[in-house]
Amino acid sequence: MVQNIKQIMKKNKVMAGYHMLMILSGVDGGFDKSQDSEGKVIVDYLKNAFPFRVDLDREMEELSALPTEDYFLHFNNAMNDFYEDSTEKERTSFLKFAIKMAKADKKITTEENKYLKELFFAWDSEHEE
Repeated sequence: MVQNIKQIMKKNKVMAGYHMLMILSGVDGGFDKSQDSEGKVIVDYLKNAFPFRVDLDREMEELSALPTEDYFLHFNNAMNDFYEDSTEKERTSFLKFAIKMAKADKKITTEENKYLKELFFAWDSEHEE
């Protein structure tokens, strides 16, 4: 029951962005920590979003416990949380990080493309009411 409550709690935009990037990093089959790859994109995002060090233990615990089949739903929830608290400029900036994440290992997989399309379609101002 506690796990279900945790999953539906709203995240602030920075943590929602972190969750989306971590999911994007994992849907291609692995997380690359090398200097010019996915790990660097995460660090750059956090430095840009938070000017101070942030404790990510709870976030990593939540993401580690997330079954792969729940990634897309979790991604969508994080995407909506980010949207609610962000400006168009912040969303545009985040989209750049998401693209960097997908391209970090020099290829964009079909699965990564699915998530990127979801972001672009959901946040495209032409699709807003």
